[in-house]
Amino acid sequence: MSQGSPLDTRRAGLLLHPTSLPGGYENGDLGPEAYRFVEFMAACGFTVWQTLPLTPPHADLSPYAAQSVHAGNPRLIALEPLVEAGWLSADGGPQPGEDGWRYRQRRLNEARQGFQQAAWIQGEYEEFLRQRGDWLEDYALYQAIRNHRQQAAWFDWPPELRDRHPEALAAVRAQFGEAMAQCRFEQFLFYRQWAELKRYANARGILIFGDIPLFVGYDSADVWARRDCFLLNEEGRPEVVAGVPPDYFSETGQLWGNPHYAWEAMKADGFQWWKARIRTQLSQFDLLRIDHFRGLESYWEIPADAETAVVGRWVAAPGDELFHALRAEFGRLPLVAEDLGIITPEVEALRDAHGLPGMKVLHFAFGGDAENLYLPHHHLHNSVVYTGTHDNNTTLGWLEELDEPTRDHLFEYLGGDPARMPELLVRTALASVARLAVVPLQDVLALGGEDRMNQPGVADGNWRWRFRWDQVGSGVAGHYRHLLSLYGRI
Repeated sequence: MSQGSPLDTRRAGLLLHPTSLPGGYENGDLGPEAYRFVEFMAACGFTVWQTLPLTPPHADLSPYAAQSVHAGNPRLIALEPLVEAGWLSADGGPQPGEDGWRYRQRRLNEARQGFQQAAWIQGEYEEFLRQRGDWLEDYALYQAIRNHRQQAAWFDWPPELRDRHPEALAAVRAQFGEAMAQCRFEQFLFYRQWAELKRYANARGILIFGDIPLFVGYDSADVWARRDCFLLNEEGRPEVVAGVPPDYFSETGQLWGNPHYAWEAMKADGFQWWKARIRTQLSQFDLLRIDHFRGLESYWEIPADAETAVVGRWVAAPGDELFHALRAEFGRLPLVAEDLGIITPEVEALRDAHGLPGMKVLHFAFGGDAENLYLPHHHLHNSVVYTGTHDNNTTLGWLEELDEPTRDHLFEYLGGDPARMPELLVRTALASVARLAVVPLQDVLALGGEDRMNQPGVADGNWRWRFRWDQVGSGVAGHYRHLLSLYGRI
């Protein structure tokens, strides 16, 4: 990338979703363990933390089909700062039979009572509401209705709520004003805690690398509030949905179910919906990955009643026009293109026309011949190299699953001993000419497949992995500082 961009020099980063941190209740959060992790990264010499999306998930906990593209995940709100502020009293944790999320919810409700008595913070809160009101009011309304209706999706609500009749929405605002106020308060807490953590990381030379899922969750405040931006019928139902054809991850493709964009309508108003989305992300992150970038050149359109993603077709998308509009609004954008999967010359041309780094994943490099573009001798400066991503197995888990020819190719190419894995592959990533090398924390800690974060195409059991500090040996920070120095990434 050009001078002045986040990748103007060689860097190394760690990939870890904040829910995978120790501490907190049921999942990691933005409390003391997040700051300890930043200090660990700084001690190692890593200068990029790739966090993945921080948006509020559904029950499957995946942030890639979230309830809002703007809102923060309230599960990440730490309770310790609320005690320190005097809005909460310390207690002994969840009551018998109370799970971590319900406990956190209860405590957040208690904290708002204390917050309302703190005059010193009210001006900051009012400014937050003013700055975020363009999406926050719809999100708070969506959450109030959804919670009242036992988490029913918006497209299953009564027609007057589903279709946003003004009288019906006014009645909801009057009935559920407290619930909406609680939602606004929680978003204020998330944004405030995230901004403090980001400042702490930036002060230690660490950039925060976020993620923009290309598609939006169907059951989300965004789709409910802006149905005109999506391909839906009069009842809010999609006739076509998003996914990908058969690929490395699945023989039948991936049927995601997200609605497709109404691109013509978006173009007509100068892509205002996208500009608002990017504005939010730029307020949270120093660098952004566009997940499923190829969908901005053309996307896989699947009939909504299909059972798998095999049946579908490619449809052109106005990615070039979108990027020109975004650059006119924001200038040069700190974006990385997730260009994995079925990549055509047209997708590469779109990526290169806008100077976006692509991705190189070493788990995809072996088992073929020397022409495989993921092999290190094909890497480019303007790219980001990974051992694996959050969608891959850990490197040790991947190694166990390799067939013999792929395994032979791997070690013949690397010229090392299998006993040196996963560090052998980590060193290969660090040695790459790619400006940024990102390593999942599992590979730094040499963890096996049981510590995998996500398995695409599998509905249950993902996004629950957490690391423990006793898995981090006393010499890890010094060792990695040596490695990053050796490969010119400090």
